Amino acid sequence: MRLPHLIVAAASKPLPGVFHSFEGTLHDWGYLAVAGFLFFEDFGVPLPGETLLIAASLYAGAGHLNIWLVGLVAWAAAVLGDNVGYLIGRKGGRELVEKFGKYVFVTSDRLDRAEVFFRKHGGKVVFIARFVEGLRQLNGIIAGTVEMPWRRFLIFNMAGAAVWVATWTSLGYLAGNHVETIARDFTYFAIGAGVLLLLFLAWHLHRRRKHKRAAST
Repeated sequence: MRLPHLIVAAASKPLPGVFHSFEGTLHDWGYLAVAGFLFFEDFGVPLPGETLLIAASLYAGAGHLNIWLVGLVAWAAAVLGDNVGYLIGRKGGRELVEKFGKYVFVTSDRLDRAEVFFRKHGGKVVFIARFVEGLRQLNGIIAGTVEMPWRRFLIFNMAGAAVWVATWTSLGYLAGNHVETIARDFTYFAIGAGVLLLLFLAWHLHRRRKHKRAAST
């Protein structure tokens, strides 16, 4: 069977743009690199898991990895990583998170904002957080800290991870050399969505304080 022109062309070229820096890691470690980056990123360690996943998908498109295995390993690592984060938050509580969170850029202010939003929106946040930089890394930790029921967290976490992994593996595998532009545009969209979420949260908190002041007078 004749391979698509996209894959044939990709096999003779290095990975495009920023993804090229991961080529050696993927060559040496393969699926283990995918598992490690996504597992540790998903409980707060500042690793470029999303970029590595796209690079692995491009690498699979070039015929060096199996795209189905990349997706399966990425999904399992992401779910397990978030569950470790959930366990840290649930068992250690806010005190533990604040004590060690500074080493992975989890500040008290960020935790406050995220906790309020989690308590109000629960499962929807767990699902959407996959696509928002910052929330993706804090997802499990915050859910555990606010004592979100584990089964509910697990269901939304698994679903969100499946959609997130499917999105980036498909784009990386099919888009070829255009993936850098697509990834950049999608990242801008995700950042914009995160800013809108924070603005909504700030507006919501301001309205609550205003109502409380009005009720006390």
